Amino acid sequence: MEAVITLKALIAEEQKRNVTSIIGDYSKRLLGFIRKRVSNEADAEDILQDVFYQLAGNTQPIEQMTAWLFRVARNRIVDVKRKHKPELLEDLYSPDNEDDLLGWTDFFTDLDNTPENTYLRSIFWETLHTALDELPDEQKQVFVLNELEGVSFKDISEQTGASVNTLLSRKRYAVLHLRQRLKVLRDELLNY
Repeated sequence: MEAVITLKALIAEEQKRNVTSIIGDYSKRLLGFIRKRVSNEADAEDILQDVFYQLAGNTQPIEQMTAWLFRVARNRIVDVKRKHKPELLEDLYSPDNEDDLLGWTDFFTDLDNTPENTYLRSIFWETLHTALDELPDEQKQVFVLNELEGVSFKDISEQTGASVNTLLSRKRYAVLHLRQRLKVLRDELLNY
């Protein structure tokens, strides 16, 4: 009986050494692969950790280790993107970093209606409307309905016949375009 326990302990120790070796061999390449496909470092590290956690818990033999690891990583990336919440209008005009003196939120939360703030707000809205007009109609429609008019994705789906996931995707593309256009405006204002 003691020989069986010792054999199990030896097998467990060998498996632990193998997992540690695989982590050392693949972690850098795998993290680079994941970083290219997710938007932030924390998500990339979480996905990498999930991949290796799944490897450690795997009880089946793996014939092609590299292919298996990258397939698991790709599946986890898809899972994370499915769970990702839609971006909000706040994401469009929040500063890229906290040290920035000029964030769009400053002009919307500032109750002081000085001529400068009024002018900056008008430039913001003019740029936003121009950027919205540059979008394909489907992206513009979902952004305006959801973000500016407060219509839920479920209601938009019922109105348009498009699935909620399609609407989320359209809004995401709209937000990315609008964020870029408003970043250009902010950079111009900072450098005047």
